Amino acid sequence: MPVAKPLLLIVDDDSLISESLGFAFAQEYDVLTSHSRSHARSLVRQLRSPPHLALVDLGLPPLPHRPDEGFALIGDLLALHPDLKIIVLSGQSDDENARHARTLGAVEFVAKPCDPAQLAELFRQVLRFDTPATDDAPGGLIGESLPMQRLRLQLGQYADLAYPVLIEGESGSGKDIVASHYLHRLTERRDKPFLALNCAAISPTLLEPTLFGYAKGAFTGAHTAKAGYFEDADSGTLFLDEIGELPLDLQPKLLRVLENGEYQRVGETQTRISTARIITATNRDLRQEMKAGRFRPDLYHRLSVFTVAVPPVRETGLDRLLLLEHFRKHCAASVRAEPFTLAPDAQSLWLDYTFPGNVRELRNIIIRLTARYAGQAVAAEQLRAELDYPDSTPLPPAGAGLDAAQPDEVRQAARQHLQRAGHLNLDTTLELWQRSYIEAAIDLSNGNMSEAARRLGINRTTLYNRMESWNRP
Repeated sequence: MPVAKPLLLIVDDDSLISESLGFAFAQEYDVLTSHSRSHARSLVRQLRSPPHLALVDLGLPPLPHRPDEGFALIGDLLALHPDLKIIVLSGQSDDENARHARTLGAVEFVAKPCDPAQLAELFRQVLRFDTPATDDAPGGLIGESLPMQRLRLQLGQYADLAYPVLIEGESGSGKDIVASHYLHRLTERRDKPFLALNCAAISPTLLEPTLFGYAKGAFTGAHTAKAGYFEDADSGTLFLDEIGELPLDLQPKLLRVLENGEYQRVGETQTRISTARIITATNRDLRQEMKAGRFRPDLYHRLSVFTVAVPPVRETGLDRLLLLEHFRKHCAASVRAEPFTLAPDAQSLWLDYTFPGNVRELRNIIIRLTARYAGQAVAAEQLRAELDYPDSTPLPPAGAGLDAAQPDEVRQAARQHLQRAGHLNLDTTLELWQRSYIEAAIDLSNGNMSEAARRLGINRTTLYNRMESWNRP
């Protein structure tokens, strides 16, 4: 039987590039191509198994000359499949874009034009790295800081209880490890099934039959009856990641299972009973989602009987040295190389860095350092090139913190501006302020356009429309 090829996803709105690269890699990979963020996201949701690699162009429509859609797609793909290895391809080869792409979870950044042979070698190198999550460490989670000790204490209290647990934490912080290791593997349910479903990874129309199963003929394509995740989990554990993505119309059905264990397959009237323990996770603030009407309060209160928060790396102090040692050994062993070391100035930089992409970003930095400096001492400048660590941060302009809730201060700032400028173009000035706030919101949201829109109090379509207007004559 022939060995299956790795699956490679290429996302580029230039069909000539995607087709030529697809042809170049066809012998070594099963290649899928996509032209936009929405198409790529839909395509990946329909796959039975996730791609091994993704090559993502930053300049995707609707704004082909800006990296926002590419940044957002990195987040989308990692939300769907956290272990997917993403390589960014961009005609905008500045260091800031490279750093930000890596912070979001990309393994590497490649500038256009690229040599397909060099790209193929990079793919092979990336696939060679076996970088397990931290759940193979003694105790599951690595770290001795107070936040990590507090987390372990909570998990020890909740592990063997039958009640739901809601795991909160930023992207890349290790919520899946908490679910699989502490709340299943170290409990009395360890010999029962552990099933994990990412609610963002399934098309909303398919999420209900995926969770609850369906009867034969329930919908087009349902040629046979099929059990869902609740049925397959039996009396084990069902982990629902990205629970904030659960459609509003499906939330009452999940609430029913939580309240009395009852559910029905799609297309059936027979009531079935689930005895699975429900663990959920989110990087959203579900309290804010409730206020916005996107998440039911009664479901939130049922899911959060117990709540634990996985701390971001920036709050765990010297734990980042323990994580460094853990991943450094594993990365070096996976490619049969000597581990790199950090020179004293580089170690200071490592301890100062906040790791906005959390453990995922930390792991990817170690992959790159192992590939480039195996067996060597890494200096501070070499490390700095891998970090989203700009040399300087410009100060905000005077009056930048004012908002509509302070009309007197805003009026005074406008008066001073007019006095200095003598005259101005009001439309240009207002557009500049709007653009500045939009760009700041996107930056604070790590390229997540839905989150940026929520910060600005507008919907995502409005946000895209306003951004598109920047390029209109």
